[in-house]
Amino acid sequence: MKKIGVLLSASPGGGAFQYTQAMLNAVLAFPPEYEITAAVGDPLWLEVLPERVKIVRLEDTKFNRALNKLWHITRLPQSLWRRTVARLDSNVRTLQSANCDLWICPNHDRFAFRAPIPALGTVHDLMHRYERRFPEVSANGEFEAREFHFGETSRWAKGVLVDSQVGKDQLVESYNVDPGKVFVLPYIAPAYIYDSDPARDEEIRQRYELPKKFFFYPAQFYRHKNHVGLIDAFARLRESHPDVRLVLVGTKERNGFEEVQEQVKRLGLEDNVLFLGYVPDEDMPALYRSARALVMPTYFGPTNIPQLEAFALGCPVATSRIYGIPAQVGDAALLFDPASVTEIYACLRRLWTDDALCAKLADRGRQRAADWGPPQFRDRLVKIVEELTA
Repeated sequence: MKKIGVLLSASPGGGAFQYTQAMLNAVLAFPPEYEITAAVGDPLWLEVLPERVKIVRLEDTKFNRALNKLWHITRLPQSLWRRTVARLDSNVRTLQSANCDLWICPNHDRFAFRAPIPALGTVHDLMHRYERRFPEVSANGEFEAREFHFGETSRWAKGVLVDSQVGKDQLVESYNVDPGKVFVLPYIAPAYIYDSDPARDEEIRQRYELPKKFFFYPAQFYRHKNHVGLIDAFARLRESHPDVRLVLVGTKERNGFEEVQEQVKRLGLEDNVLFLGYVPDEDMPALYRSARALVMPTYFGPTNIPQLEAFALGCPVATSRIYGIPAQVGDAALLFDPASVTEIYACLRRLWTDDALCAKLADRGRQRAADWGPPQFRDRLVKIVEELTA
């Protein structure tokens, strides 16, 4: 009987929580010869854990926070921390006492390197290195924090999960990591996408007053999401198709929102662009199913999850031709240079006017979702765990 632990530190909301949930669901579907332990930070996780899972609680104490902060500021060797000071952190003691053969750390958790445990860490992306021009990953100490965390995870974790071959190549290149300890586990759409009920779609469409036909971009208003480029292309399409509509989802508390809002006003697009603000997960599938297409002009990768959500729900996709995205979407999406308004515009025009193209992309997306979904994600994770615990 192998003992596998899952570190549930992400709080509800956002991509880290969704990825952690996907990881938990996969582990819960492991073969019966695995004994599962969950380390719980946010107590809301307790509501979804079955009885067969052993639970240990993590404590966000002032002492633990101060201890970790002090050690980080002093920049003393991580090896010394793991040998000695880690004993003072009650959470490290908790993880060690569980005696797991492997701890899966889906979030960017310090325990992947701070705790002397066999850990499978995760590095979702290294865009702070490859897209440093964007302040959200480089300013106010963000670059240094990410550099420290990912470098230490790569050094001390027994294995590291990445989203794609491009992600693996970047990790190996950036931190001189042994390629044998880096494992590619592509993303899947979150569980609420697969569990959604189409019977609610009409009620949701009416509640948000959605247009009958619209492009959809669900993304926080960070500058790297490139709303500006999308809206410039959208304005060009509006010249020949005044009925075109764009629905945007994301909170206002991000560094690019005001710029996007001002751009919409300057271009006279107030009647064509709809800002929905925050939309809860349970309503998102209806928006995908109602949309003409998902258009995602992001500068970040290596891969992303929204196109996977669209695939699973039969929504056509156009997205950026960068990093690992072409391999992720295959022939199921239109691709463009996110820096080219002309290329984005060309994709928008094709999708808005060509019903047959949209139907073909939707079919290809559904097939791609069937080829790589929760069962395949689980099977791949089992193989990774078997290799690390052999």
